[in-house]
Amino acid sequence: MAQQAYMTETDNGGSGPERPGSRLRRLMHRLFGGWRGDPRIWRRGIVLAVLALLLALVMLLHSHIPNRVGNLGSLTETFLPWLGLAIPVLLVLGVLRKSATALLAILLPAIVWLNLFGGLLADRTGTGGDLMVATHNVNADNPDPAATAQDVAASGADLLALEELPASAVPVYEKALASTYKYHSVVGTVGLWSKYPMTDVRDVDIKLGWKRAMRATVATPEGPLAVYVAHLPSVRVKVEAGFTARQRDKSADALGEAIAHESLQRVVLLGDLNGTMNDRSLNAVTSQLRSTQGAAGSGFGFSWPASFPMARIDQIMVRGIEPESSWTLPRTNSDHLPVAARVKVDTSS
Repeated sequence: MAQQAYMTETDNGGSGPERPGSRLRRLMHRLFGGWRGDPRIWRRGIVLAVLALLLALVMLLHSHIPNRVGNLGSLTETFLPWLGLAIPVLLVLGVLRKSATALLAILLPAIVWLNLFGGLLADRTGTGGDLMVATHNVNADNPDPAATAQDVAASGADLLALEELPASAVPVYEKALASTYKYHSVVGTVGLWSKYPMTDVRDVDIKLGWKRAMRATVATPEGPLAVYVAHLPSVRVKVEAGFTARQRDKSADALGEAIAHESLQRVVLLGDLNGTMNDRSLNAVTSQLRSTQGAAGSGFGFSWPASFPMARIDQIMVRGIEPESSWTLPRTNSDHLPVAARVKVDTSS
């Protein structure tokens, strides 16, 4: 049976098999044909050009967006990388509109976005490090805490911080992690499991009225390390109140003050801060510490929500030690992804 070829009209009026790429050429001609000699390409698309300039200004001046009304500035900064999605949309609209003015204007937000986040697109991970740390908000309503504990322990982390630990589930986590971690301590709803001895374990007052932060000295083979575990208050987006984060901000300031008074030079902070590194409201913390993801990660490392991560609110931050690599771990039964990092505690070599 003869193979039937898809036939199309040829330039000479006959018919024959459609050549590969001919559809693409016709599409390109439809989109860009007629631009040359058309004076209206500079007059069309003024609205698109204005939208592009406004987008660039929002990204460039995000720190000046006031928080007085609904914490709009912090809300913008939380999802700031996602504003880049508007750039290809504007680009397509500019092409369809056949507007040279719009296409030139779109270059500005593209440049601003790349300046802010282009570095995160490169793989900055290293292969070194003498300590692996991990943190995970396990979710108080986790249906299978034992499985979640085993999943994160399988990562090989030397230090493992867990947040949102209900009292009823603590024995389950302790039993599941006992074979991997010789030392551990739980303070309120946060806990730290370690392969190395821990001393000077105490709660950190983050002005909540109950315990959601702790500090411990871990005796690593490379020397003592101050480890903080924190779960800052949740934030909400409400129609009537906007981005409500007042208690989170107050707790962040208290945590930052505690870290500022830390006597050890080498510090690690692990936890769910309910905020990104871009959020100005966490400046009391982020101004003192480096994000392992920002320094040695690949990509944005979004950790929440686990079903479709849109923001990295689970953080590993350090001072006095060197980040080598940082990444997200596979999903567990929680609504957060675990995050991990390898760091170099001994920076003398």
